[in-house]
Amino acid sequence: MKSKGLKIVTIGGGSSYTPELIEGFIKRFEELPVKEIWLVDIEEGKEKLDIVGNLAKRMVQKAGVPIDIHLTLDRRMALKDADFVTTQFRVGLLEARAKDERIPLKYGVLGQETNGPGGFFKALRTIPVILEICKEMEELCPDAWLINFTNPAGMITEAVIRNTNIKRVVGLCNVPIGMEMGAAKLLDVEHSRVRIDFAGLNHLVYGLDVFVDGISVKEKLIKLLSNPDKSVTMKNIHAMGWEPEFLKALNLFPCPYHAYYYKTREMVEKEIQASKEDGTRAEVVKKLEDALFELYKNPTLTEKPLQLEQRGGAYYSDAACRLIHSIYTDKKDIQPVNIKNDGAIKGIPHNSAVEISCIITKDGPKPIAVGELPVPVQGLIQSIKSFERITIEAAITGNYETALLALTINPLVGSDKIAKKILDEMLEAHKVYLPNFFNRENIILSS
Repeated sequence: MKSKGLKIVTIGGGSSYTPELIEGFIKRFEELPVKEIWLVDIEEGKEKLDIVGNLAKRMVQKAGVPIDIHLTLDRRMALKDADFVTTQFRVGLLEARAKDERIPLKYGVLGQETNGPGGFFKALRTIPVILEICKEMEELCPDAWLINFTNPAGMITEAVIRNTNIKRVVGLCNVPIGMEMGAAKLLDVEHSRVRIDFAGLNHLVYGLDVFVDGISVKEKLIKLLSNPDKSVTMKNIHAMGWEPEFLKALNLFPCPYHAYYYKTREMVEKEIQASKEDGTRAEVVKKLEDALFELYKNPTLTEKPLQLEQRGGAYYSDAACRLIHSIYTDKKDIQPVNIKNDGAIKGIPHNSAVEISCIITKDGPKPIAVGELPVPVQGLIQSIKSFERITIEAAITGNYETALLALTINPLVGSDKIAKKILDEMLEAHKVYLPNFFNRENIILSS
C-alpha cells in the first residue's frame, strides 16, 4: 500500500449511504491516511453522484483533511492502482427492487430484497456485474482489497471466491452490527461492551454466544427477547416477537431475517398488507431517498444528516471504514464478516462464503473456527447454502433449468409450479438486466 496515502474507490458512489462512508474515513484519518476517494457511478446515476459528491467535498473541507474527492463515470480510470475497492451498487435501481418485492407476493410467496425470489433475482442481475468488475481489478489493481456490501452479500462474495483470481475479498453486512446494538439496548449497556460470537450465512447468521465485558449474558438476552414487546430488528423488517419456548429451545440469538424462515406465513401476510397500505419497501425507500437527496443538495449541509439512519442499511458504510482501518493497521480486533470458510464451519465447503466472527489482520480476516453448528440450525444453513451455490451457477450460465432448480429448493418458495410461474414473470420483468439469459446485444448493465 502507498506510503503517501491510500486510494479508495467506491463503485455505486452516488448511493445515499456515501456520506456515512466519507464520515467514517474522516474520523479515522489520523490512523487511516486516505489521500483519494473515487466515487464511481453509471450514466443513470450521474445526477445523484454529483449531489452526493459535492456533499462529500463539503464534508472533507469542513473537516480540514487533505482527501481529494473524484467523481467519475469511468470505472477503469478509477480502479487504476486502487488500494481498496468498495462496492455498493444496485443493478436496476430501486425500480428493480420494487419488482422483486411485489411480483412474488402475487403468488403468496415472500417478496423481499435479499431473501426468496427477490434475493434470487437480485443475485442474477448482480453477479455478472461483480465478476466484470473483478476482471478489471485483476488488470488494474490486482493487489487491492475488494470490500463488498452489495446485496446479497454472501452470494456475491462466494461468486468472487469461486470464479475470479481476486484473493483479497471480504463481504460486509450491517445485520451483525445491528444485532450488537440491539442487544446493547436490551441489556442497557454501551455498545462497546458487547461482543457476539457470530456464525452462519449472510442474512442467516446466529449469535452463538453474547458477552458483556467478557461475561456470557446469552441466557439473559434470550429471556429478554422472549418478551413480545422486546425485539431486535431492522428498519426494513417487521418486528413480531418470538415464542418464548421456541427461543429457549433454540438457545441462540437469531438475526432479524430469521423471521422469514421461522415465521414465514405471518411475514408473507404482513408484507402483502404493507404493500397494499404503504407500498413495497422499495417504494417506501424511494420516498426516503428523495427526501435525503433534497437534504444533500443544500449547499450549507456539511455533515451526514441524521435522517440517513432511517434507511435499512444504516451503519454499512461505517462497518466498511472500520474493516479497512483494521486491515490497514493490523489491529487484530474481532469483526463479523463474509469470508471464505476454510473449515471454520464444519459441513460447509471450504471455498464457500460464510458470515463469521474473524480476527482482522493486515493479511485479511482470519475466521474463528466454531466446528459444527448446533443441530437445530444445521439443516437450514446447508439448505440455503445449496440454494446460493446453484443460484450463482444460474447467474453465470443463464441456464433456465438451473435457475428453476435454485428457486424451487429455496425454502421460502415451496413449489416447483409456483417457482416456474415466478421465474417466468420475473425473467420477463428484468429482461434488460439479464443478458446471460437472453443473449441480446446492446443491453446496458447498471453498476
